[in-house]
Amino acid sequence: MASAKFSEVACARESQRHSAFTLIELLVVIAIIAILAALLLPSLSKAKERALTIECLNNLRQLQLCVELYAGDHNDSFPPNHSVYDIMTGAPIPGLDLSLTWCPGNARADTNTANIEQGYLFPYNRSTAIYHCPADKATVITLTGQPLPILRSRSYNMSQSANGVPYRTVLTNLPTYQKLSQVIKPSPSDLFVFIDVHEGGILDALFGIPVPNDFWDGMWFDLPANRHNQGCNLSFADGHVERWRWVVPKVFRALGQTVDSNGEIRDYRRVQERIRQTLD
Repeated sequence: MASAKFSEVACARESQRHSAFTLIELLVVIAIIAILAALLLPSLSKAKERALTIECLNNLRQLQLCVELYAGDHNDSFPPNHSVYDIMTGAPIPGLDLSLTWCPGNARADTNTANIEQGYLFPYNRSTAIYHCPADKATVITLTGQPLPILRSRSYNMSQSANGVPYRTVLTNLPTYQKLSQVIKPSPSDLFVFIDVHEGGILDALFGIPVPNDFWDGMWFDLPANRHNQGCNLSFADGHVERWRWVVPKVFRALGQTVDSNGEIRDYRRVQERIRQTLD
C-alpha cells in the first residue's frame, strides 16, 4: 500500500516537472515575443499614421463641403476670409474687421471653441472637431506666453485666394476670388482652399503666400504643416482632398521665414502654383 502511494507521488512530481517551463524555455518565449513585437510595432505605427491622415482628410472634406453649402446660400460667394496677422509683429493687422472670417480667433491662444462657433461656417457643420488635425499635438500658448496643457482647437487655414484680403505688396496685389464660379486659373481642381498649417506659426485663419516675382517671393508668410509622414493635407475648390509629401521637411524657425536653400523651393513653387497669381 505504501509502495503504491509512493509511486503515485513520484508520478505526480514527474508530471509537474514535465508540464512546467524551465528558465531557458521562458527566456526563449520572451525572446520570440520581443522579436514579434519589434516586427509588428512599425506596422502598427504606420497603420495609426494612416488613420490620422484619413481622419484629417475627412475633416478638410467636411470643411470644403461647408464652403459649398455657404456659397449655395450666399450667391455663390466664398465665406469672408479677412483674419490676417502681421508676420513682423504677430498681431492682427490694424484696420481689418477680424470678425469677417470663416473662423475668428488666434489658433495658438484660443483655450476653447468659442471663436470657431462664431465663424461663418459653423452653422453648416456644428462639430468643432473638424477644425483640428488629429495628428496636431500642439498645445495652447496664451497671449502672455504661458503654456497650457490644452490641445489647440484649430489646425487649418483658408487660402488667400478664397475671398481673402486683397492687400498690396511692393510690386502687385495678391489677387483673390470672391465666388466659386470665378475660379478659373488655376482650375477648381488645382486651386486649394484649406491647408494643414504648421503648429509653430499658425495664428490667424488665412494662409498667405507671395505670388511669383513679387518683392516677397521666397518667403513663407505661413508655413505648411509637416505632419502625416513629412506631409500636409489640402482641400480644393472642386471638393476633393489630397495629401502632399514634401521634398524637404518643414521646420518652423520664425514668422515670415525664407525658403531653405536645400531644395525647399520645389515645395514652395508647388504651393504657389495652387493660388490665384494674377488679376486676369
